[in-house]
Amino acid sequence: MAMRILGITGGMGMGKSTVAAVLGRMGIPVVDTDQIARNVVSPGEPALAEIRTAFGPEVFGEDGGLDRAAMARMVFGEPEARRRLETILHPRIRERWMAWVKQGEQLGWKLAAVVIPLLYETGAGGCFDRVVCVACTDVTQRRRLLARGWSLEEIEGRRQAQWPVEQKMRESDYVIWTEGREDLLETQLRHILASVLG
Repeated sequence: MAMRILGITGGMGMGKSTVAAVLGRMGIPVVDTDQIARNVVSPGEPALAEIRTAFGPEVFGEDGGLDRAAMARMVFGEPEARRRLETILHPRIRERWMAWVKQGEQLGWKLAAVVIPLLYETGAGGCFDRVVCVACTDVTQRRRLLARGWSLEEIEGRRQAQWPVEQKMRESDYVIWTEGREDLLETQLRHILASVLG
């Protein structure tokens, strides 16, 4: 049987990392594109030079590395700047996770999962056998993001840059609701995996 590829998406602070961690504990290989995005802008990477050319030195720290907070402030209030950044990052991110999937196929994996917050926004829906949307209420999302130190303005700016979670839920094959205990989350995942592999 060909390897099945599961896409994991959802809104910020809705539990995608928790779902990824549970899948990992269940023995499912998982790659998180947020981590790939950090690697893509690490020192020496071509994307870093492109970002400096496009946005200038003000989004860089004294150590020469990308100041992610400064970058976020610049792009999340300015759609054109955000599109410019996405043009630099998204093709590189996709290239890396697709190479990871190909490696898994060569290794004979039965199932693998890719966490992509902007799965639909980047047109990646067709790359997966099934898509899972991780979701919670707006109130819970806001509480979780405020606990991370985000301001209400930052939360709203980033929300505006993504599809509404309701739209992602409609487009997805499955929805995981993360309001409950983690063992309930695992139960939901086991049902989904049985369906995908069945």
